[in-house]
Parts: sequence; structure tokens; C-alpha cells
Amino acid sequence: MTGPDLASLRPRLPSPLQEIEDDRCARRGVRLLLKRDDLIHPDLVGNKWRKLAPNLRSAAGRPILTFGGAYSNHLRATAAAGRLLGLPTVGVVRGEELADRPLNPSLTRCVADGMRLHFVDRPTYRRKAEPPVLETILRATQAEDAWVVPEGGSNVPAVRGCRALGEELRGRADVVAAACGTGGTFAGLAAGLGTGQRAVGIPVLKGGFLTADIAGLQEAAFGGRRGDWSLDDRFHFGGYARVTPELDSFADDFERRHGVAVERLYVAKLLYGVLTLTEEGAFPVGSRVVAVITGAPFTG
Repeated sequence: MTGPDLASLRPRLPSPLQEIEDDRCARRGVRLLLKRDDLIHPDLVGNKWRKLAPNLRSAAGRPILTFGGAYSNHLRATAAAGRLLGLPTVGVVRGEELADRPLNPSLTRCVADGMRLHFVDRPTYRRKAEPPVLETILRATQAEDAWVVPEGGSNVPAVRGCRALGEELRGRADVVAAACGTGGTFAGLAAGLGTGQRAVGIPVLKGGFLTADIAGLQEAAFGGRRGDWSLDDRFHFGGYARVTPELDSFADDFERRHGVAVERLYVAKLLYGVLTLTEEGAFPVGSRVVAVITGAPFTG
């Protein structure tokens, strides 16, 4: 069985690198650049392309089954990939109670793109990676032959796919910063950077558990820790999907200054973190700091 022709989707790779003029950086002697992964593909935006493309090849035409919450960017991207490539997709959604409610705009888009939704209770969802639980889900969805992609798309093929992001930035940055959800994009990015470059991750969830997760992903994908990287856990604004008035105001201001639409759950926290670190003097004078724009706002 052969895989889908991903070249037919015409991704924009390498993604553009855009320098912006921001007085908060200029007065610290720092150059700020945006790695516009949000422009790779209109439906498979940013890191979703980089993580999904190798999984689509590995699936080799089989259905894709994956997991996410009710507003998951990953579910929407997987559903869009299925529509564009003619592949069946199944989305396992956290929250059995949601099955009896009208679908929100995010899940409505998934269904419109042909994804079959399967709702599970939260205790089952937490155990979804355990083989007996996963087997039960596969049987319940009649998808025993599916290629299974974990929540957020972070598995070995995805991490290896994201290494290209770091490789595209070799020689073009001193520091590369990216938002972290499940850690797969960051694990690959850090592995792809060259000597003398370092990566800074901005987790969007609170808890401080991602360091071990990212190290584990690199171990599985590359046989050990790769790259010079660290995380700063201060900028989650209360946790995943939490957007405070302060963060919203910051994102509105950034959009007005630079004409770049700012996705709130990941990108706004990343940019807030980068500018805070800049003003704290975390980057030496003359540094080229790249912020990876991993997604775009959802328009419904």
C-alpha cells in the first residue's frame, strides 16, 4: 500500500522568515524575526503540517485515528488532511458528555471535513495510550486497521519531521523560541538546530512536566537528548486554553504594531514570553531571536 501524494498539497517550504521592527527589542539590541510556519498551508497550518506529513506517509493510505479535546487544532488539521487526501479519519474526543450537546465550531469543522467523532469519558481518555483501552476504542470505532496518532500528533515520525524546522534556521538565528503543548515540535526543532544555536520553549500548560516528556521524545526519535534547549514555565497564563485580559491586550497590541494575526492559545504566550525575556536581558546584545509562529487564529 502506497502513501498519499503530499506534494499535491503544495506546501510552502521552507516557510518564510520575517524580520519585524519592535522598539522593545531594538532598545535591547536584539533583532526579532518570525518563522512564519502559519503560512505553510491554509488547512494544515504550521507545526500541524510538519507533524502530520510524516504520519500520513506512515499510514500508507490507512484510516487515521487520533485524539483531542473539543477545541483541538490537531483534530481540525487531521480532518482537513483526510478531506484533501481522501483518507478516512476518526477523532476520539475527550468528554463523553459532549456527545449530547450541539457541536462547537471546531468540531463542526471536523465533521464537515469528513471526520467521524467518537466521544469517551474523561477517565477513559486519560488511559487512552494503554493497549487494552486503545484496543477497546479501535473496536468501538470499527477502525482496527487505522494508523493511530497520539494527542497533539507528537510521536516519533512527527518529532523527526519537525527536525526540518530547526535545519531551516541553521545559520539564521542565535536563539529560536517556540510554544510547547505536547512537546513534539520543540523536540524536533531543537534537534535540527546547529552548533552555537539554542532553543527556548514556552509551555502553554502549567505543571512543569514537559522537560521529561521532551527528553523522552528525543530519546525515542534520535536515541538521546539533542540540541541546546531549555524551557521557561512562566508564561502559561493559568494553563491550556486560558487567555487572560492581559494576554488578550498584548496580542491585540502586537497585531496593531506588526499586522500579524496572533493565535491566542500558543502564539500569544510565545510572543509575550519572548518579549519579556528580551526586556529582562536574557539575550545578549546583537542576538537574532526567532519566534516560531506555529498556528493561526481559528475563524470558524
